[in-house]
Amino acid sequence: MRQIEQLVAELFLIAFATAVSTILINNLEISVVNEWAFASYLFVTLAAALVVLPSLQTYRSVWQFTGIGDYLRILAAAAAIVAGAEALGFWFHHSGRSAPALPILQGLLILFFLVGVRVLARMSCTAYNTLARRKSALQSLHCESVLVIGLSGLADLYLRFHSQFEPHQIRIEGLLDDDDRQTGCCVRGRPILGTPAQILGVLHGLEIHGVVIDRIVLAIPLGQLSSQGQMALRDITNSTKIKVELLAARMGLEQCSSTTEFSCDHTKSSVGRYPSPIEDYAAPMRRPYWRLKRTAEPAAALGVLILVAPLILSAAILTLLDVGFPLTFWQLRPGYRGSKFKLYKFRTMAAAYDRRGYRVAEEERTSSIGNFLRLTRLDELPQLFNILVGEMSFIGPRPLLPIDQPSGFSERLLVRPGLTGWAQIKGGRDISPEDKAALDIWYIRNASLSLDIKILALTVLMIAFGEKVDRAAIRLAWQERQPFGTCSPSDFAVMQGTSLASLGTSEIKEAN
Repeated sequence: MRQIEQLVAELFLIAFATAVSTILINNLEISVVNEWAFASYLFVTLAAALVVLPSLQTYRSVWQFTGIGDYLRILAAAAAIVAGAEALGFWFHHSGRSAPALPILQGLLILFFLVGVRVLARMSCTAYNTLARRKSALQSLHCESVLVIGLSGLADLYLRFHSQFEPHQIRIEGLLDDDDRQTGCCVRGRPILGTPAQILGVLHGLEIHGVVIDRIVLAIPLGQLSSQGQMALRDITNSTKIKVELLAARMGLEQCSSTTEFSCDHTKSSVGRYPSPIEDYAAPMRRPYWRLKRTAEPAAALGVLILVAPLILSAAILTLLDVGFPLTFWQLRPGYRGSKFKLYKFRTMAAAYDRRGYRVAEEERTSSIGNFLRLTRLDELPQLFNILVGEMSFIGPRPLLPIDQPSGFSERLLVRPGLTGWAQIKGGRDISPEDKAALDIWYIRNASLSLDIKILALTVLMIAFGEKVDRAAIRLAWQERQPFGTCSPSDFAVMQGTSLASLGTSEIKEAN
């Protein structure tokens, strides 16, 4: 039944294309003669279509999943229909039916409409799937970070599969390949980070950016790896809890240690995680102000970006003179409802390792320029782009690294993180993470336009005169904490901490 409906729809589109092409050829003039010529030409066109369409079976493809092969078949059908209509018209001597340019225009319009309706159906299906994935993301408490080893057809299939299905459950952070000439290139938007022999350095570099790998997927047989790559991979499995699996043995989303090729001692502490709230249970989040704020902030961010463009350029030049390229530093942090996003800052410290791979002392990495950028908060200016794309807000809880997220304070993830916030003007770096979280939750309960304006004004004073601890505001936040935090513990995943020893104090300083 669906095929008959699609055939009827295609015939209607062909008739519509014929009508439009006839009207255009006749300079939008309609007369009795033209109407008779059009009726005759429409008849022979539909007669040709009733032969061509079943022969090429264009109507049998599902519109939402059409590809280049289907479009080529439609191209052939359009040409055949026009040729058939011309042949039938000549056969019946409809000499006055059309201008010479009519078949060309008609064929182009038939191609446009038949392909266009499939493209629209495909876009509609993609939009629906995207919305469904976003809704399912609200229920997801865990997003697994994966590293893929090996460039192969199977690796390409794996990347395509996870970009289409459940992207909120698995995040592919990058690939490794034995050919070091590929380093820096991209495969379907994922970067090639290095070779398997360099996997320890790659993992350390990702940790600096707040990315902790949960699983390594081998997209090629183990025997195809270099001996150095195999040794490095075995070191990983013997010293960490990272799972390693053969993609050929298991192609899917399930985590299954039975497919692991290596033995693991599980001596490393578990990966730090942050939760995503399951539902909007908090009454403060249903106030209209949050919708108004979300609507107005992108436009405000664009205006601020225009106003402070000279300041951004100056900060970029200072960064270039101080530490060189790249100018920005990013870290993966929990945002709205726990979803990950890349938070950007201007770099204020030189690289942690020199060209020979030796660690650089912290005093050699910092400079007066970097300290100035941090003190004046100019290093935070790139986060205006995070606000512009909807990942952050001007006012809200500051986004923390997953391992720094205080346990039991998941409510602060109910809103988009902010460029500044109540916790920053009431204590900033001089108070504990728990006090900051309590202040953030107090803000969520009491957010308003007047409070946001007050926070912006006090932020300017804080930058000018330094941070001061407001003990009264902290006590008030803790007093109001209990009524807001009475939800069942099962509503949120409990945070698991992990050591920052591997990052060193310099990376922590850069991260904060």
